Amino acid sequence: MSHTATDNRGIDDTVTSHRATNPAGTNRTIFSGIQPTGRLTLGNYLGALGRFVDLQHAARCVFCVVDLHALTVEHDPRRLHQLTRETATIYLAAGLDPAVCVLTRQSDVSAHTELMYLLESTAYVGELNRMIQFKEKGRGRPRTRVSLYTYPVLMAADILLYGGTEVPVGDDQRQHVELARDLAIRFNREYGRTFVVPEMSPATVGARVMDLQNPTAKMSKDAPADSLGSIRLLDPPEVIVRKVSRAVTDTSPDVGYDPENRPGVSNLLEILAGCTGESDPAALAGKYDGYAALKRDTADAVVGVLEPLQNRYAELAADPAHVDATLRLGAERARELAAPTLAAARTAIGL
Repeated sequence: MSHTATDNRGIDDTVTSHRATNPAGTNRTIFSGIQPTGRLTLGNYLGALGRFVDLQHAARCVFCVVDLHALTVEHDPRRLHQLTRETATIYLAAGLDPAVCVLTRQSDVSAHTELMYLLESTAYVGELNRMIQFKEKGRGRPRTRVSLYTYPVLMAADILLYGGTEVPVGDDQRQHVELARDLAIRFNREYGRTFVVPEMSPATVGARVMDLQNPTAKMSKDAPADSLGSIRLLDPPEVIVRKVSRAVTDTSPDVGYDPENRPGVSNLLEILAGCTGESDPAALAGKYDGYAALKRDTADAVVGVLEPLQNRYAELAADPAHVDATLRLGAERARELAAPTLAAARTAIGL
């Protein structure tokens, strides 16, 4: 296929638009989002949300409540609506500033699904067959929703739509970012230079917070409401203390950092490091002679991090009109930012 000068102008105009709207004045563009499938946990904060707050002043950022991704499994529509609002409110309570970053709800920006189809027309079945989520949750099950199979392409569209150069996500999303890269490279090669090829930006500490009761599994927002393994961002302080005090450690009397052989105590050290800004969990281990003091300090650190968020959340939840107005403004800004990329992709592919 031949590519006209118009194709090249499309991508150049898109990149220029992204740079012009970057409040930090850099070429960095960051996109990320969280699914509203459950109540957000400490893992969501340390692995993603807390990083969003730090990054918003360093680059042009689009942070999204990715509610369309929540449709890939059976769900209660009313609960989804409630959790979407709760997640957006937590975004604001955590410190995301809609005057600095773009804060939006995925379903409010139709360009996400339109670009998804263009990328589905670029992706291969073999690639989607290898996606971990589908292999673990859907393969071989007749009632698996088609959207569970294809949602990694929607995730790629989410990232590429805004010219994302970096994607700050946890290690469990690495495969999805790799797919986004592959699709961007293939589309650019076959139809002309259209997309920025993104890089993954993993967290160094707290990227994968584990369940307090089963430290070989990730702390999940989809865990049962009475789970002692997941610390919810809106858990009262006394609940947080109880959960940490009952966290699984191991039979060794000393405190040591060894994620492979001692996952329970290592998880507590990771959490403590993530909440105190310590870059080396192993260094923290040497400060403790036993688990009681480690659990006490970890609980105090978690409460200290979450208390301001919870106070601000209570204020915002009492004024839902403010949250709604913020989402409306975010959707308008997101549509404006997404339009050049979508137009360039449509032209390149022949529409």
